[in-house]
Amino acid sequence: MGGAETDPADLRLVEEAWADAADAILSGDSDLIVLNEINYAIGYKMLDPEKVAGILRQKPEMVHVILTGRNAHPALVELADTVTEMREVKHAYQKAILAQRGIEF
Repeated sequence: MGGAETDPADLRLVEEAWADAADAILSGDSDLIVLNEINYAIGYKMLDPEKVAGILRQKPEMVHVILTGRNAHPALVELADTVTEMREVKHAYQKAILAQRGIEF
């Protein structure tokens, strides 16, 4: 993955979002945390997979974390209890529904 240079503002947003996510994971305040499409941020080298792995290794036992997006980094696959590959059967874009913030990106 990769190619075009990443906008520094996008990198800052990813780092800020990751800092918030890491705090939420470590706090133990939630039973379930979904990091939607985080695998893309890692794949595009906007986020270090070892940072993510390090926090996951420290998480409280009863905090469950779901990482979504294609091509999960091998370090994260190794840490995971469950890894699923999904196949599209139907998608909203087939009805001309555009990508939605928080869902597709």
